[in-house]
Amino acid sequence: MSDFRQRALDYHAKPTPGKISIELSTPANSVDDLALAYSPGVAEPVREIAEDPDNAYKYTAKGNLVAVISNGTAILGLGNLGPLASKPVMEGKALLFKRFAGIDAIDIEVKHRTTEEFINTVANIADTFGGINLEDIKAPECFEIEQELIKRCKIPVFHDDQHGTAIVTAAGMLNALEIQGKNIENAKIVCLGAGAAAVACMELLIKCGAQRERIYMLDRKGVIHTRREDLTEHKSLFANNTDKRTLEDVMKGADIFVGVSGPDLLPPETLALMADNPIVFACSNPDPEIRPDLAHAVRDDLIMATGRSDYPNQVNNVLCFPFIFRGALDVRASAINDEMKVAAVEALRAITKEEVPAEVLAASNSKSLSFSKDYIIPKPMDPRLCERIASAVSKAAIDSGVAGITNT
Repeated sequence: MSDFRQRALDYHAKPTPGKISIELSTPANSVDDLALAYSPGVAEPVREIAEDPDNAYKYTAKGNLVAVISNGTAILGLGNLGPLASKPVMEGKALLFKRFAGIDAIDIEVKHRTTEEFINTVANIADTFGGINLEDIKAPECFEIEQELIKRCKIPVFHDDQHGTAIVTAAGMLNALEIQGKNIENAKIVCLGAGAAAVACMELLIKCGAQRERIYMLDRKGVIHTRREDLTEHKSLFANNTDKRTLEDVMKGADIFVGVSGPDLLPPETLALMADNPIVFACSNPDPEIRPDLAHAVRDDLIMATGRSDYPNQVNNVLCFPFIFRGALDVRASAINDEMKVAAVEALRAITKEEVPAEVLAASNSKSLSFSKDYIIPKPMDPRLCERIASAVSKAAIDSGVAGITNT
């Protein structure tokens, strides 16, 4: 057993199994405390909430509580291992919510026979929470699940594998384009992968100015084009009217490559076909579509990002999802809409261009960091992320009309 594997197992097992626990927020030391906390005192907030459901935000933890929910059908890069096997990941997500945004989160793993059964289960418990973070649910079911839950729930429902990845990708991509002297409206984009994260990334890039007809998406069968008859609803949105069929065909003259597929799927000779000053986001985890050292050996005019922390420009969802929920919860938003996502993108972009605090340099083992090819997105430990992104998201929620309160 490798040293790291044992350390990971020990981390989850000791000193107490798991990564989260529940703590009391009010005193419970006397008979009087217990009379207030439970019977008979608890009857008073019960009556208040029965009279006005919004009082749940005043008298319970609902307003700062997020459910992290999975069915375990797409756990990390490990696949469909079932709900219970997803529990360490969901606990980890709850840890990140608390550590980075002060949000209480609880993991819920759901067994079900049909997609409708899963949707019904989540919808039926939704009022307990201030928000729902869906996680590790495979495509295409994840699209239907999220869309239906958004319709049925009065609180934000957010599939982080889709939208968290998309927000960080868009922020880094727009900054990389600026450094490379290109604009997104004219960029030719190749997306290797056609799952939930790929579709969400491309849709958000389109909202940021990319042209749908200049995006070439590939799945295991090659380029997604208009003459294919095997496309799902979401793949068909990216069916390109083209005679190009292979990765090599579409990479000729491409400005951007986004990989959300698998390891070592971008050969060096194919990378060499890209336009001058290319941008490569090789985000397969744990091993990217092409290793940075190999990519830079082929192209010295490259900007590159991966999903790994041991390379520059890590595309990491923790840069946004805790703070998006923080901003949504702070104004009791009923949804996380496109305006809120774009606001998060712009806040991330802006932070990257500012002077980096000394504590961030120390936490990232860096002597210096400044807006450049090796620093196009902030580091996860940056303390500015929470306040800046949450504020931008709250404002966007208010401006777009989905906020429940405006006096934050």
